Amino acid sequence: MQIDFSQPCVMAILNVTPDSFYAGSRMPDAEAVERRVRECLDQGAAIIDVGGYSSRPGADEVSPEEEWRRVELGVSAVCRAAPGMPVSVDTFRASVVRRVVGCFGKVIVNDISAGELDADMLPEVARLGIPYVAMHMKGDPRTMQSLTDYRRDIVTEVCDYFRRRVGDLLAAGIRPENIVLDPGFGFAKTLEQNYELLAGLHRLCALGFPVLAGVSRKSMIYRLLDTTPAESLAGTVALGWECLRQGATVLRVHDVREAVDTVRIFNKFRQ
Repeated sequence: MQIDFSQPCVMAILNVTPDSFYAGSRMPDAEAVERRVRECLDQGAAIIDVGGYSSRPGADEVSPEEEWRRVELGVSAVCRAAPGMPVSVDTFRASVVRRVVGCFGKVIVNDISAGELDADMLPEVARLGIPYVAMHMKGDPRTMQSLTDYRRDIVTEVCDYFRRRVGDLLAAGIRPENIVLDPGFGFAKTLEQNYELLAGLHRLCALGFPVLAGVSRKSMIYRLLDTTPAESLAGTVALGWECLRQGATVLRVHDVREAVDTVRIFNKFRQ
């Protein structure tokens, strides 16, 4: 599978979970999942990202079997509604990736741990020859917000981390054209660190790999504005534009139409 990440595009979030941080994104049953898939297609998503394990701070553990049940529900809905639509699976478990590819064919893997929570992940992705989004995080969803101390500034730390980690990905056999980097906004970062990272995002983009930005309705918006995730759409659009301006090429979002409009306006502005 080859996805063109050279031009800005929108990845739609499909949370097949009961506990995602943004209540409006929770898809509790098959009917809701299929309705969400059709909505994402109609609004112009380029990729649908299916997740069965909430990675919000303090999220509860989900068994591999339950995660697979949720992911299978989401991916099958996408395949029915839009055969051939690029699908991303938001998981850090190689076993889930193996089962998805075995049932549905090649997908994109979106791994919040960059392969550090499952030693089998990188070899499995390399074996399958599929695109891989590696995200920066320390710890896991239960511990990450207690791990916000960095020796140097956050941008340098994240860029240095990816220089090392990309070497690990390549050594495992993942092809360079299949690598996408995600700075991990909100994962093991304070509010201030998130904005420092945003201000220096161009340095990560300069490493030469496509960059995915996931800022949609996150705490860096609603805590700053003293609001809620449900009231964070305008902030999401504003930060999405800035991510594009600095060189990110994938916006991972809850609100597809607004992000697609942002990309269209940005492309016209850039011309």
